[in-house]
Amino acid sequence: MTVQEETVAQSGVILTDAASAKVKALLEQEGREDLALRVAVQPGGCSGLRYQLFFDERSLDGDVSADFGGVSVVTDRMSAPYLMGATIDFVDTIEKQGFTIDNPNASGSCACGDSFH
Repeated sequence: MTVQEETVAQSGVILTDAASAKVKALLEQEGREDLALRVAVQPGGCSGLRYQLFFDERSLDGDVSADFGGVSVVTDRMSAPYLMGATIDFVDTIEKQGFTIDNPNASGSCACGDSFH
């Protein structure tokens, strides 16, 4: 098992180098080194479930976490099965800027890309 495979086994998600660099830059702007990037799945959206990405200082019982280049990524135990193997990237092009999630577990999604089922 490679280091990345072990990290995915622990956290369920993959944070690309581009996404990790953007998260680090955002944390530096906030002046907070104690925050983790929390990735969660919540009911809602046009397809039934939607992603949430936000900075969190809390540690919840059953959290699954991993470190990607100094960035801590945390997933709650209810969201983890939905996010197993999902890749979080940061895109900065003329057409689009922001975080993207490529989730092999999503059987369908809507045009916004923020929700799935």
